[in-house]
Amino acid sequence: MIETVSPESVGLSSSRLNRIPEHLNGYVDDGRIPGYLVLVARRGQPAYLNRYGLRDVEAHTPIEEDTIFRIYSMTKPITSVALMTLYERGLFQLDTPVSAFVPEFKHLEVFESGDAQHYHTTPAEREITIRDLLTHTAGFTYGFMNVHPVDALYRAQGVEGSSSKGSLHDMVQKLSTLPLLFSPGTRWSYSVATDVLGYLVELLSGQSLAAYFSEHIWEPLGMRDTAFAVADEDVPRLAANYEYQKGGFLLIDSPTKSRYRGQPTFLSGGGGLVSTASDYLKFLLMLRNRGVLNGERLLGRKTVELMTVNHLPDNADLSRMGQKVFSEMPFDGIGFGLGFSVTLDPVKAQILGSSGEYSWGGAASTTFWVDPVEDLIVIFLTQLMPSSSYPIRRELRVLTYQAVVE
Repeated sequence: MIETVSPESVGLSSSRLNRIPEHLNGYVDDGRIPGYLVLVARRGQPAYLNRYGLRDVEAHTPIEEDTIFRIYSMTKPITSVALMTLYERGLFQLDTPVSAFVPEFKHLEVFESGDAQHYHTTPAEREITIRDLLTHTAGFTYGFMNVHPVDALYRAQGVEGSSSKGSLHDMVQKLSTLPLLFSPGTRWSYSVATDVLGYLVELLSGQSLAAYFSEHIWEPLGMRDTAFAVADEDVPRLAANYEYQKGGFLLIDSPTKSRYRGQPTFLSGGGGLVSTASDYLKFLLMLRNRGVLNGERLLGRKTVELMTVNHLPDNADLSRMGQKVFSEMPFDGIGFGLGFSVTLDPVKAQILGSSGEYSWGGAASTTFWVDPVEDLIVIFLTQLMPSSSYPIRRELRVLTYQAVVE
């Protein structure tokens, strides 16, 4: 169980935090989302926890503190941390070409013109580096973007991120035959790059991604409910997943029939995990503490500091480097570090927050952020796809920051 302290003891206002349910409960009551959980921690201590609504509408079961959620792309920071634990062992540098480990990536081509059936390519200006993978500047994409012929090529080849078939090795082999969107380092594109990172973790460690996560992240931090699959005895705690439809939502993955009930062959470091509020809080507290939690050090202080600053060229923001995609996340004033978005300028981004804050979200409308300036951690969990259905994430920022009084 998550034990909370008085909000006032960490500089938050209880009465102002109550504005969170006053606003968000309306989403549930109006039938726009099934339910949600919000967790706010400050100065390293959980200070506010609110859950409301149902984890399974059809079964009429409520969201509980230990409800298991599909976190989708909130898997990415975990994979990035895993790779950086191997970086700390001297196994690569950030500018190491990926072809040092995946020779098939040595001579990749860039899409120049045409369509998915007939297209022309040119050689990439340089090779993909490991930092390109961590920052989504490698030139890869996602098939579900539906905005470019290369996206269609991904779909045709079954390169679909967390829903891909086969193994990580199979996906990497397919990627080596497909053109890039752009030459590495020249633009930003949200992509399967983090799945490639997961493959590198396997190559460098000699373990499966699940085994490496378990030994080097989950067990040290006590993350007992985070996994690529849900054990039979835990299925009653798994939330159902829903898809937005006008006026409500539609069930797309029930706990009893969920694909998360069986261990997948494709271990998606980009979006394959389930987790709980308690587990993910432990992970974020480790980052907040610059690599350590309860005496267990996963990363060195300097490594976490390097991960959580902007790595885009010339300190560019996403609006200068990429195209807006499905996420409601602002692109102006937001950069990207080694596995997270990084706030450069809250004024330019037109959001409440602090410069240096790092965050990310998942496809089912989940999100988190860590604000080192205010020493604040916020986790929001629900199960509604896509994440752009409602502006809940931006609204939650206002509702949370207006409660900071000290």
